[in-house]
Amino acid sequence: QVQLVESGGGLVQPGGSLRLSCTASGTIFSLYFVGWYRQAPGKQRELVATITSGMYTYYADSVKGRFTISRDNAKNMVYLQMNSLKVEDTAVYYCSATYGGAYWGQGTQVTVSS
Repeated sequence: QVQLVESGGGLVQPGGSLRLSCTASGTIFSLYFVGWYRQAPGKQRELVATITSGMYTYYADSVKGRFTISRDNAKNMVYLQMNSLKVEDTAVYYCSATYGGAYWGQGTQVTVSS
């Protein structure tokens, strides 16, 4: 049974930083394609960044240059470092892992506000 747990969300001022973590259990996480998604109130869930088992990364244009996705396979963890946060980055952030099937975490709230 694959389980994903996100952490690290919170309230931050515009221009601030947060690091989100996604911890996996019940699987060999290094094999998985992992993505961070977000969903703002009243909007559809959107892709933020992805990382492959081979460490290739992809970023949405809206976060490119500000966010960095990384993974530590030894710890079964994927991170999303978010810098220069904007009000429009406010959303619930979800971790998703895919290998055969697709798995989702419960989400962590990120609020950017002064």
